[in-house]
Amino acid sequence: MRKKKAVDPVVENGVFRELFSDGSLQCEGPMVNGQKHGEWRYYLKNGNLKAAGKYDAGVMVGPWQWFRENGQPLTSGAFKDGKKTGLWKRYHPNGKLYDEGLYEADKKVGEWKVFDTTGKLSKTTRHKGS
Repeated sequence: MRKKKAVDPVVENGVFRELFSDGSLQCEGPMVNGQKHGEWRYYLKNGNLKAAGKYDAGVMVGPWQWFRENGQPLTSGAFKDGKKTGLWKRYHPNGKLYDEGLYEADKKVGEWKVFDTTGKLSKTTRHKGS
């Protein structure tokens, strides 16, 4: 297990940074009234971007993206009030689309498509949601 070390664990307002035990940057973003607020970036141990997105008073909002160690996309989607919403996509390790579909309030809805590693459609499913 990797140890993490906060640069300044008591940041109420301003930029917060957290480091891996080797001193490399693990995450950074603004804090407002002791909560994550605004654009945050998370990094992998190799220095590549792991995830990026926004918070509003500590809650994930708007578009977010996640990446693999090699820099290829892993997942992309959006949040509203901390819940998955709208179009979400996941990717194969080679960067090709794995699946895509819609979320409403954290529930899969409508048609979801699954693709093979060459990008060819392999399956379609329907979700009713909540």
